Amino acid sequence: MQLPQIINSLLENDMYKFSMGQCIYHQFSAYKTTWTFKCRNTDVFFTSEMVEEIKRKNALGENTVFICPVGPVGQYPYFVDMVNEQNISLKNVWFINMDEYLDDEKQWISKDHPLSFRGFMQRTVYDKVRPELVMPEDQRVFPDPNHPEYISELIEKLGGVDICFGGIGINGHVAFNEADPSLTNEEFLAQKTRVLKITKETEAADGSFKLVYLGDGTTPHQLELTWMRDMDCPYNLGDNEIHLAFHVDDYDAAHAKHQEMGCICYENPAMGIYFITDPDGYWIEIIPTR
Repeated sequence: MQLPQIINSLLENDMYKFSMGQCIYHQFSAYKTTWTFKCRNTDVFFTSEMVEEIKRKNALGENTVFICPVGPVGQYPYFVDMVNEQNISLKNVWFINMDEYLDDEKQWISKDHPLSFRGFMQRTVYDKVRPELVMPEDQRVFPDPNHPEYISELIEKLGGVDICFGGIGINGHVAFNEADPSLTNEEFLAQKTRVLKITKETEAADGSFKLVYLGDGTTPHQLELTWMRDMDCPYNLGDNEIHLAFHVDDYDAAHAKHQEMGCICYENPAMGIYFITDPDGYWIEIIPTR
């Protein structure tokens, strides 16, 4: 028996489409499933620009200073491979990341937290580059809530930034900088590194989906409505777009417990959520209390 192809294209913010595979795993668990991918870019993201600039600056005996995002992230595995294969030293390279999530005390979340950008960069880049090539830890910079002016001071000390790599976030933000109609363009651009509260309305950068939250203003319960641009049929319970969601006080402990139980069916680290299945196969979303 051969099932029809489900996914014809895959973009970074289309990863949720993998949830469609649940119907295969639950209903046809005995069948072998094969995933194949084709990169439609002639040049994968901006990996070559990163590598060539580092090589150019190394040849000049100069520092390379990049402002880097965690989103898009597809470039990093290719970057690591090129650095290791070509023996490119990163000893004079500075990675200044744009942002990081904070906890309720306005301190960095743990590196082990699924939302942590520091943890992502450590696992995906710094731990994968050969030790003799990777940059020192003090050259892996994140905005510090206890010293927000440090990055501006560092950039000035280093003589500026060579390239700023970035992308548009899930609600149109750039490094958590969301549109603020109360500010003029000049006032918005003049803002420095700071602690921000992120809005709850979330929209994909390509407009493929939108989440809107409704409440009665009295109880803490909310109804999340999901609009999907490419949905060409009625929403129904079987596609798992309709599901319950629970806030948990200790996200890491809940994740560890559910992992031990073997009931986690889908994770989205970029959004800081995961799903478990109930005994009937329906999905339940687990969200950290923020």
